[in-house]
Amino acid sequence: MALRSINPATGATLATFDTLSPAEIAAKLERATAAFRSWKRTSFDERARYLSRAADILDAESEPLGRLMTLEMGKPLRAGIDEALKCARGCRYYAAHAARFLADERVPTEASESYIRYEPMGVVLAVMPWNFPFWQVFRFAAPATMAGNVGLLKHASNVPQCALAIEDIFRRAGFPDGVFQTLLIRSADVAPLLEDSRIGADTLTGSEGAGRDVAARAGRALKKTVLELGGSDPFIVMPSANVEKAAATAATARTINNGQSCIAAKRFIVSETIADEFLRRFVAAMRALRVGDPMDASTDVGPLATPDLVTDLEAQVKATVDAGARVLTGGKRLPGPGNYFAPTVLVDIPPGSPAYREELFGPVASVFRVRSADEAIRLANDSTFGLGSSVWTQDDEERERFVRELEAGQVFVNAMVVSDPRIPFGGVKRSGYGRELGVHGIREFVNVKTVWVAG
Repeated sequence: MALRSINPATGATLATFDTLSPAEIAAKLERATAAFRSWKRTSFDERARYLSRAADILDAESEPLGRLMTLEMGKPLRAGIDEALKCARGCRYYAAHAARFLADERVPTEASESYIRYEPMGVVLAVMPWNFPFWQVFRFAAPATMAGNVGLLKHASNVPQCALAIEDIFRRAGFPDGVFQTLLIRSADVAPLLEDSRIGADTLTGSEGAGRDVAARAGRALKKTVLELGGSDPFIVMPSANVEKAAATAATARTINNGQSCIAAKRFIVSETIADEFLRRFVAAMRALRVGDPMDASTDVGPLATPDLVTDLEAQVKATVDAGARVLTGGKRLPGPGNYFAPTVLVDIPPGSPAYREELFGPVASVFRVRSADEAIRLANDSTFGLGSSVWTQDDEERERFVRELEAGQVFVNAMVVSDPRIPFGGVKRSGYGRELGVHGIREFVNVKTVWVAG
């Protein structure tokens, strides 16, 4: 079955690609296995030289690479360019710091010498999503390759051109053959790889269902996994907040990447005392967003990546409204070609409805009123997810309470949640486990080896 690259703004097919045969998959896996035997012996300085060259390519070609992302999955062009530049920063970060992060750690004991050494695990299979088609890959690949691992990428089926472009960047940067390879394969072809003993570890960013399947198969093979799954991030606004800034940021936080981000704010939990003002400003900001051609520099929100995402989002909104919620703006798909959905604000959302419990992957905001910090925390934690959270307050004691009590992998205060190479990224509950980025990210796929030398 061929993979198709389809422009979500027009529905036009851009290119088609044949998937790999079983023999071709086996050859790539054998190439990766052979590459690891020599790559793991290279120095940090040598690895850093290659990764720095990859960063140079990403910087120099950020515009055409951004255009490719926009063509395949619909993000605004400026966002695509920024994503390529962010990948370059991530590469440079690990090129500069990996040696320190993975240096031997001396441990005082009664032995004449005892220390911890961090060694690579081998071939890492990455199953990656379409929403950030470059950043999701580089935030795994940069630390993994700097640690001495090699990578196999199974990218989302709707971004094959991005997948091949990333492999080409590694090739042009000078990485030895087999250190990073793209696999154009079907989802059904992933299962045998998860069970293959030549693959040492797996990482997935995607849906909860995909995470369960990967974790189960990898678990049967006793392999390490890192999972970054869904999110229904709370955005909490308390009475002491700067409401104007909070509302303006809220519109950006909900519609970043056309609303298709696991860490996009989705549930807006607002103190009753300032809810009217927040809603007035927030709804106005959402209405002012320009929806249209993602190649147009004036566009704020482009199309959703695939037609089924529009259908699913429309069904979730309808079911929520049928249950008693009200639409303050938007609420429907937009007419014409392309996968467009209007920026939407829902209020009066009843428990049990889709917008209360599920992740809405598109530009739809759910707004809740609360009477106290207690109620805000209860509502924020009343979710199966726990990826990120944003809290807006000027009260220091209140801030510390939210940091302490919110069930999330990340708490951002007076700012929207973002990913950054310098800090760990990941969640709790059904948002997955393990961490990417920062020092914790590079230590996920290493063998923590204890060395004890007797006197």
